[in-house]
Amino acid sequence: MDSALTLLGFGDTGWGDEIASGVAVTVSLALATLPLGLLIGFFVALAKQAEEPSLRLAANIYTTIFRGLPELLTLFLVYFGVQIGLQQLVKAMGIDATIEINSFLAGMFALGVVFSSYASEVFLSAFRAIPHGQYEAGYAVGLRYGQTMRLVILPQLIRLALPGLSNLWLILLKDTALVSIIGLSDVLRQTGIAARVTKQAFFFYGTACLLYLVLAILSSIAIRRIENWSRKSEVIR
Repeated sequence: MDSALTLLGFGDTGWGDEIASGVAVTVSLALATLPLGLLIGFFVALAKQAEEPSLRLAANIYTTIFRGLPELLTLFLVYFGVQIGLQQLVKAMGIDATIEINSFLAGMFALGVVFSSYASEVFLSAFRAIPHGQYEAGYAVGLRYGQTMRLVILPQLIRLALPGLSNLWLILLKDTALVSIIGLSDVLRQTGIAARVTKQAFFFYGTACLLYLVLAILSSIAIRRIENWSRKSEVIR
């Protein structure tokens, strides 16, 4: 017990501060990715049910690509591919410079597009569950399309999509571990470094497991409260 407390201690004697900073990076990355993925997913869902065939085709191609590729491969394509592409562009312009992509931004974008491809299907199912008469009722009282969407459709859409989006959030939280491959100091990378230095692999990887479980439990509690709030608001209406 004493040795465990020493290994997880803060300061020069333990790895507690490094692991705590890794937890902060993991949570920050997940929270930064969430709105990006939700926003892109919402507009992709709108495009999937648009009357314009080219929009539907582009949205379907988008979701097919990013749901079909492994998340790790998408991360590599964003981190290394964009970096190489920018390097070649700068070289073609006759500029001698080294381009480096921020690993946090690369991870956020890569996880965001993957999240959005799945979120778009959740939003699309929620859109289809809302009767078309809801739109007609909004137009009948003089609301424009944007007002109908904001005042009538979106409150119902959020309530219907919330269970599916909750599952995607938990998946996103776990997928943040992939960014350790590109050098971002998240929970998995910090515990991995500690495991290699101290030769206590089981202890530190077990600590990482517990930390991810704690984050998942806290997320589940927050999600349950949001769902209860949405059901109460529905009863009031």
